[in-house]
Amino acid sequence: MKKVFAFLADGLEEVEALMVIDLLRRTKQLDVVMVSIKDDLLVEGSHGIKIMADANINDIDFASGDAIFLPGGIPGTPNLAACQTLTNQILKYNEEGKLIAAICAAPSILSDLGLLKDKNATSYPSFEEQMDCKSYGGKVVRDGNIITGRGLGVAIEEGLEIISYLIDENTAKTVANAICFEG
Repeated sequence: MKKVFAFLADGLEEVEALMVIDLLRRTKQLDVVMVSIKDDLLVEGSHGIKIMADANINDIDFASGDAIFLPGGIPGTPNLAACQTLTNQILKYNEEGKLIAAICAAPSILSDLGLLKDKNATSYPSFEEQMDCKSYGGKVVRDGNIITGRGLGVAIEEGLEIISYLIDENTAKTVANAICFEG
């Protein structure tokens, strides 16, 4: 079973994180681990919603993972970007060709790490100027091993694209049908 590490930081966009995590878990074919980047497993989102992570970043085996997912949010995105352990692993996952998915403000982390220079990508519109990528725009953009999404309004599409990448398109369609999504 493929493993996805979903990283949670205080100030994250709660629904982006939970929507994608929920969809991935609905496949029953992906092991999705919610990972706190701080010592405490309880993470508070940008709208005051508290989420209990499954594990702490210092307790996971990054080598066992197949994908990293980064939800957006402010100050969640800067908090994720400030986590050196996470950014080092993002670079390593990219070198290994493993999936890296980010939504909303979080694609800016990938841009800052230089991972989007030769890629098509998108992000929350106010981050467009910060995005150093080959081509910018779209709702959800998959280019190689990187998937980026515009924001909360496309969280379902982002989750389904991750499922298509990690499993297959038929499984993504099955999940979309199960939640009555007609996107």
